[in-house]
Amino acid sequence: MIPGIPYTFKATLDCHYLLAAPPAVDPSTVLILALHGFGSSPEVMLQLTGQLVGARHAIASVEAPSSFFLSTKTGDVGHSWVTSKHSASGIRLHHDMLLHVLEEVGRRTGIPRERRMLLGFSQPVGLNYRFAGTHPDAIRGVIGICGGVPKNWEEGPYQKVSAALLHIARREDEFYSPATTSLYPDRLRRRADDVEFHMLEGGHRMPSKAGPIVERWMNRVFSK
Repeated sequence: MIPGIPYTFKATLDCHYLLAAPPAVDPSTVLILALHGFGSSPEVMLQLTGQLVGARHAIASVEAPSSFFLSTKTGDVGHSWVTSKHSASGIRLHHDMLLHVLEEVGRRTGIPRERRMLLGFSQPVGLNYRFAGTHPDAIRGVIGICGGVPKNWEEGPYQKVSAALLHIARREDEFYSPATTSLYPDRLRRRADDVEFHMLEGGHRMPSKAGPIVERWMNRVFSK
């Protein structure tokens, strides 16, 4: 096969999110950007996040930009945030999407920057940590559930993370083993001062019993 010469160009992409906000926003309301896992959807993540944090906060559930068929028989569609091919472009797009939604929903709801946070499950967890280290003034907190820490977290081009970080791992996770995730607290503290870590029982899924952990953490972080 004759090798081709690679070229790159930019094109406009329509991105999507779902917003669920309480009837009245008050000083205690937090804006949560929820990012679903690989192959999932914003509809599923909106439901799971609502079960985790309750109905008093505003949740913007963002759809990952790359869509694919989960099954050719059913036509079900899943979404992905990034792959190892052209990862730099995927990371940049993730950052651009989050900055846009944070500002747009923040203006729409009147929720200031100091009351905005990210919550990600699985694939976007590491991307969200990258975002916190690249745009430290954009958010006040990050919750990562059943996900990873960037491989270049220690030596990469990241700033000091001002956001509080809550990482929830699971002991029977098929993709992120305890041997790996138990190292995350020390790794995350290389960039962030406020790091909280929990190892819960169960496999690679949203922990149904994590609500009290998240509530206590949010009350502490957003009461400052």
